[in-house]
Parts: sequence; structure tokens; C-alpha cells
Amino acid sequence: MASKQCTIIITILCLLAAATAHDTPAKQDKTATVVVEGKVYCQSCKYFGSWSLTDAEPIPAAKVSVICKNHKKRVSYYNAFETDTNGYFYAELKDFKMTHYLLDHPLHSCHVKLVSSPLESCNLLSNVNNGINGSPLRFENKVVYGKDYEAVVYGSGPLAFRPTNCDPETTH
Repeated sequence: MASKQCTIIITILCLLAAATAHDTPAKQDKTATVVVEGKVYCQSCKYFGSWSLTDAEPIPAAKVSVICKNHKKRVSYYNAFETDTNGYFYAELKDFKMTHYLLDHPLHSCHVKLVSSPLESCNLLSNVNNGINGSPLRFENKVVYGKDYEAVVYGSGPLAFRPTNCDPETTH
């Protein structure tokens, strides 16, 4: 009887070894990525000194930075991003990590700041939507899904540079 049990055990072990040898690799977990989007404009001279973006023009190739600080106030993420031809930026925060789920959450820890404008006629920083101090993120209730990919999209801004030469009579 003992030899019969040994034979059964060996058969089961052989079947298990054969089955696992042909198993497909385990599926990788989907990675969750944080994305920040927004627009950068050149503010109209007419509204210089205000937060109005009426008559503002989008700035292609403007640069913004995304800065995240952890709950210990240390920079945990930094990168600069460039706008497209419509002044729109889509900043995928690759390698962004939270050490504390609530305190290091992007809504609390990340901000977008103006860096540079390629336009000589419109390259002064403005604090429209806190573009100098750091524009906070807004939850946009948007998620982008892909194969083995999931991105939570946050909004920032819109941000604006100011014109370098505005006639005092045209400003508010």
C-alpha cells in the first residue's frame, strides 16, 4: 500500500511539474500613472495686471515645470514639459511615487509653475492661477486606460505669461 501511495504522489508531482512548465507567465499589474494637463497663454495687454485671459493667445513651445514635494517638504518629483502648437501640455509624471498615500497625493503635493516662453514679446512671468507660486492641481475626473496602463489625469492652470511691452493706455 505504501508503494501505491508513493506512485500516486510521484505521478501527481510529475503532473504538477508538467503543468507549471507550460503555464503562461503571470500577468503584470497595470501601472497607475499621474498625468497633469493644462494650457499656457500670452495675456492680452488690455488685461495686464489682472487674472483675465480674455483675448489671450496660446503659446507654443512654452515650458512649465511640475514639482512635487513629499510630506517632509522634500522634492520628490521634478520635470519640465513643453506645450504643443496650441499651448497645451500633457505632463506624464513617470516615476512619480508616493511614500504616504494621503500626504503625498498629487492633489496635495504637486504644483505647476511657469518656466519660460519662446516669445520675446511675451515672456514675463505672471501669477495668473498661481503660475509663479505654483498652480495647484484639480481632479478632472478623467482616467485614460490602455493595455497594462492606467493614468489619472489632473488639470492645472490655465497659466499665462505677460507681454513685455504694453502701452499704459491699453492696460486696465
